[in-house]
Amino acid sequence: MSMLHILQAGLLAGGAVFIAMLFNAWRKQRAQEAQTKVWSIALIGGFANFCDALGVGSFAIKTAAYKQLNLVDDKLLPGTLNAQATLATVAQSLLFLTAVNVDSTTLFSLIAAACLGATVGARFVANLDRQMIRLIMSIALLIVAGLMFAGRLELFPLGGEALGLSGTKLLIGILGNFIFGALMTVGIGLYAPCMTMIYLLGMNPLAAFPIMMCSCAFLCFFSAGSFIQRGAFNSRASVAVAISGPIAVLAAVFIVKSMDLDTLAWLVAFVVLYTAVTMFRSWQNDRSAQPEQAVSS
Repeated sequence: MSMLHILQAGLLAGGAVFIAMLFNAWRKQRAQEAQTKVWSIALIGGFANFCDALGVGSFAIKTAAYKQLNLVDDKLLPGTLNAQATLATVAQSLLFLTAVNVDSTTLFSLIAAACLGATVGARFVANLDRQMIRLIMSIALLIVAGLMFAGRLELFPLGGEALGLSGTKLLIGILGNFIFGALMTVGIGLYAPCMTMIYLLGMNPLAAFPIMMCSCAFLCFFSAGSFIQRGAFNSRASVAVAISGPIAVLAAVFIVKSMDLDTLAWLVAFVVLYTAVTMFRSWQNDRSAQPEQAVSS
């Protein structure tokens, strides 16, 4: 069995286990989540995953919409985002895995690093309070926005022709994907920073797609699984996007050639920046209100 077949089998097996875990959690939690607006969440999640399949990320779009419309509690947002991303990224990986022949050592190493980062990160983040999650997300989103704007303004090199990494560059790539995997557990998408790293390390820009999509798919098995076990997610919201997300990914494959990706990437960059600012304001407002509540009590 080739390494490609091993990856494909792993994606299918992991997806099947995740579906079983998600369904079991949904049966237990659905009664207490009766107020969840599943149709709105499904539509937003479908659109976000459509954009995700184009390589521009989904977390920023979903986070901004959920906060603006008050659809998902901030405390449950990281776990919900990770659970929603799982099946959509599995679909993306299966569709894009053969798009470019990336060196197998590089591909496996970066995927493993992202999974390890997500596993460690999920255990830490699931126990944080709402204020800490808001602060971490606002700072991380601001960093990602800066990277995306820099990329749009061509401040980064456009990469090279390499399809693999070795030596120091491979170690940098492993460390980078470990960090990006951990950030996934606080609701920060891996795509933008991973793609930027691939460019900076001199790889062919196309190599970013199988690396980042497979990294997200496999790490979501670990991060989403940890959140599900702790009940730190909205199961109804997750099921809604688990259905609409893969459908949108399939649609994106056929429409991608006619889309203006540059305009869409600019739009998402502004969404990321907007989300970072609003998340920080939420943290700041609640922080300012706490002393007043303490005095009144």
